[in-house]
Amino acid sequence: MTTRSAPEPTDQPSPSDDPLARERSHLAASRAALRAMRADAEALDIRDVTANWVNAEVLASGIEARIASLADLAHAPLFFGRLDYETLGDEDGDGGKGDGGGDGHSFYIGRRHVHDADGDPMVIDWRAPVSQPFYQASPKDPQGVTLRRRFGYTGGELTAYEDERLTADGTDSADGGAGAPPNRPRTSALLQAEIERPRVGPMRDIVATIQPEQDEIVRAGIDGTVCVQGAPGTGKTAVGLHRVAYLLYAHRERLTRTGALVIGPNDSFLRYIEQVLPALGEVAVRQTTVEGLVARPDVPVRAVDAAEAARIKGDARMAQVLRRAVRSGVRPLPDEPCVVVRGSRRWRVPAYEIEELVRELLARDMRYGAARAALPQRIAHAVLVRMEQAGEAPDDRVQEAVARSAAVKAVVRQVWPAVDPAKLVLRLLSDAEFLAEQAEGVLSPQEQRTILWEKAPRGVKSAKWSAADAVLVDEAADLVERTGSLGHVVLDEAQDLSAMQYRAVGRRCSTGSATVLGDLAQGTTPWATESWDAALEHLGKPGAVVEELTEGFRVPREVIAYASRLLPAIAPGLRPATSVRESPGDFAVRRVPAPAAAVSPAAEAPGPTGEALDRMVVDACREALEREGSVGLIAADSRIGALRAALEAAGLDCLSPGEETSADARLTLVPATLAKGLEYDHVVLDEPAAIVAGEPDERTGLRRLYVSLTRAVSGLVVVHAEPLPGALSADGLTEQRGGRCEAVT
Repeated sequence: MTTRSAPEPTDQPSPSDDPLARERSHLAASRAALRAMRADAEALDIRDVTANWVNAEVLASGIEARIASLADLAHAPLFFGRLDYETLGDEDGDGGKGDGGGDGHSFYIGRRHVHDADGDPMVIDWRAPVSQPFYQASPKDPQGVTLRRRFGYTGGELTAYEDERLTADGTDSADGGAGAPPNRPRTSALLQAEIERPRVGPMRDIVATIQPEQDEIVRAGIDGTVCVQGAPGTGKTAVGLHRVAYLLYAHRERLTRTGALVIGPNDSFLRYIEQVLPALGEVAVRQTTVEGLVARPDVPVRAVDAAEAARIKGDARMAQVLRRAVRSGVRPLPDEPCVVVRGSRRWRVPAYEIEELVRELLARDMRYGAARAALPQRIAHAVLVRMEQAGEAPDDRVQEAVARSAAVKAVVRQVWPAVDPAKLVLRLLSDAEFLAEQAEGVLSPQEQRTILWEKAPRGVKSAKWSAADAVLVDEAADLVERTGSLGHVVLDEAQDLSAMQYRAVGRRCSTGSATVLGDLAQGTTPWATESWDAALEHLGKPGAVVEELTEGFRVPREVIAYASRLLPAIAPGLRPATSVRESPGDFAVRRVPAPAAAVSPAAEAPGPTGEALDRMVVDACREALEREGSVGLIAADSRIGALRAALEAAGLDCLSPGEETSADARLTLVPATLAKGLEYDHVVLDEPAAIVAGEPDERTGLRRLYVSLTRAVSGLVVVHAEPLPGALSADGLTEQRGGRCEAVT
């Protein structure tokens, strides 16, 4: 594998014999072509090609999306690789031509398709079938590729390239290493540099660094649901986002019609990932949280359940309770027959026949609202049968008129009244007798008391709804009227969802597919997922493929090894993750010297030990800020106020999660409860014991700590005054000093 960088300023070969200059020339020409494509889209005049204003609006919307997708993003190079499909004559694989073509075929691989004025491709979209060998080809399986070239960029300028020759006889390239895995170019300096590039600002795409096992998941078919169990740093979030981008490319018409959705754990996470899809040319994918997914104007969430109440409300058994509650609205039948007057005739449908119709509809397991709409039609049909038996010839208009008659409507109102989902759940949570009736044999009396509101609200608007309550209302709404389904849903950090939340998401892809992303070891809710099989069952996708990613590209090897000490306690069934990345920064565990009787650092007013801890944390932040990249200070929620004050006193500005970092503001103060899914070049982790103590039980606390430890991309400094959890004891760290670890006491 050969890497070449830009020549020294004094060395100025002509473009004809400088491969790098030729590649830069192709980049400039490609950018010009992209600008021309955008100008053509902006110049389109739709006034004379649409029949009406509706068509005009639809077409205008499509053109606007096209214009947005053709934006030339300065920070996102148009192409990052090239594939040559025929052995070329010169050493650089350029054949003396700017496009590297020689007499063979060459394709530049980039974030989007770009063509010249004649329609010939200058850059091939990374999602196109012809681009797949860029990620999958290897010396063992070259797939027709003779040379793969990667490009390196600095500040948007093409500054280097790296060639890897692939041979048809299955022989490794000269620099590949005979012992290297057949499908991973571990020796690629540019690939390693791109992975390790400092992270300032929101999450960026990984389109230039997708690995073979990631690519297989990204390109999996749209008709099947895929679940990805991914250890920290394995790129599962990026894989999910690139998968939806790929599906939008491969199934554009289908997903434009049915829609795609990305669901994340919180708003901070969504702000962090929001630029990935636009950078890949996809600007119309909605991103939300589960809370946003089930939000209703009539159910404003303004309360927080106790952990046990939230756990019970999230249990799958609540679906059975709600089903009973919805159907309890079907009331006793009238004693009198339904009498429909048509002209001078009266037509009677006896009560027993109406009862048979009701039983039939209940047995068909229809949605409550659909069955309610069907009942007047069934009664009207019974009337029409009698009319025909009497010699009349009624048509469909007569049936509709009978179904809308006052007599039939009165029977339907009495027998099958309308159900308001919010009012139903309000009654269920505030009426002990009603709850007991619907939950009999499903929830224990103690569980019923746990979820009952202490004080019944006056109505829906005055009720203090919780997030778990909103999910119950969503379930009830689906029992009444079917929820619309999307074509594809990406569900990230899925391990933290309850069974009822899975059901809410599953309703949105009941006729589509899903990509489920998560890590069982990072589940930090009282109802966290313990098994992907159970989760997929609740989602309505039993039997979906479960893929496991265990090789990391983000978290340094020493850091993931240290955090993995917690796995036997938090997820004993998972394999420890590995990492291909060596830490270029520091990994240190520092303890504050303090007497045994020191005040707990999590206390509201820190004593001498707490003050010393704050000082050491501030010093660690200063050290981290001397290095390039983003810095995250992660701490227990109870410590955030004290640390913010300490940083301000030291003259260090800090951001909140979701705020965009910049050259002047690179330090983010992160509550441990919001750290999931985020990443920083350097992490300072404050008081692990306080993070563990901030959760309702030790296992959840250790999982929260595992999440916090694995947010580091380059360096990690753990600062503590309280003893570390046993598995993370500083004992034995001296054995890893060669791995840039230190223990300070």
